Amino acid sequence: MKTMLTEKRPLGKTDMLVTPLGLGCHEMRLVTPEEGARIVLAALDAGLNVIDTAECYGQSEEAIGRALRGKRRQECYIFTKCGHAAGLELPDWSPQLLEQSIERSLKRLQTDYLDLLQLHSCSRAILRQSEVIQVLMHAKEQGKVRYIGYSGDRKDALYAIRMGVFDVLQTSVNIADQESLDLLLVPARAQRMGVIAKHPIANAIWRYEQLPPDTHLQIYWRRLKRLDYDFLHGDLDEAVGIALRFTMSSPVDLAIIGTLNPSRFAQNMAYLQQGMLPVEQYEMIRHRWRMETWWRRIFPGGRRGWRGWN
Repeated sequence: MKTMLTEKRPLGKTDMLVTPLGLGCHEMRLVTPEEGARIVLAALDAGLNVIDTAECYGQSEEAIGRALRGKRRQECYIFTKCGHAAGLELPDWSPQLLEQSIERSLKRLQTDYLDLLQLHSCSRAILRQSEVIQVLMHAKEQGKVRYIGYSGDRKDALYAIRMGVFDVLQTSVNIADQESLDLLLVPARAQRMGVIAKHPIANAIWRYEQLPPDTHLQIYWRRLKRLDYDFLHGDLDEAVGIALRFTMSSPVDLAIIGTLNPSRFAQNMAYLQQGMLPVEQYEMIRHRWRMETWWRRIFPGGRRGWRGWN
């Protein structure tokens, strides 16, 4: 019998069959391409078949290209993102920037095509510019890109879904950010879009006793202080497992996890070997989120302790 560990799932209406976990390469901006390449190869050896990066993640694209040149390119799907200049002297999101960014990514990744190209968290105003979408569609027609997607959250992501042009949505799904479960995933599934969960373990932010310096991490830290799930007060590894299994028990196709420690691949897959969360535990996490967000909607700024939720 297949388990969450061994199965490969269709990614929406695409022809890609993906493993439940993929490697996120944001942290590779902190290491050399040689070190990054070793992490990519370790991910492939562990059985992962999705590598997800972006034009602005340091030298991660070069690291992936170094690792996958030759026969190993056929062992995985390469996903990248575009939109930020990241060294190109053009305005973010301009059609000219997107065209050059695609060519640069292909060169860095040492590949003739991308399995998925995603717009990188742009606004509705950008999405309304037909020239932006036309660049992606043209790259698809030329065979440089097999599928196109949108990476982002909230109402911008909802607008992207409703456009009906994207094959895949990448969005935040985790114990500290469940908005997509109520706002995005149902319409995305109605469009037969593939769904990729980013931040699936909420950066394990509860491991910090004090407010972390990174602004993005502070949001999750504050939220989890208020949500106060009981399992966050026990063993860290057990809590990470519950958090990951919560995300994978949601209607997503795969989760992208970034790490510089290859031993984490086996550990994360071991969590998934335990299967989906029991329904009662999953619904407890959902109930806590619903109750806290209900209070925030009813009493914005009025309930003690709400300041800093976002």
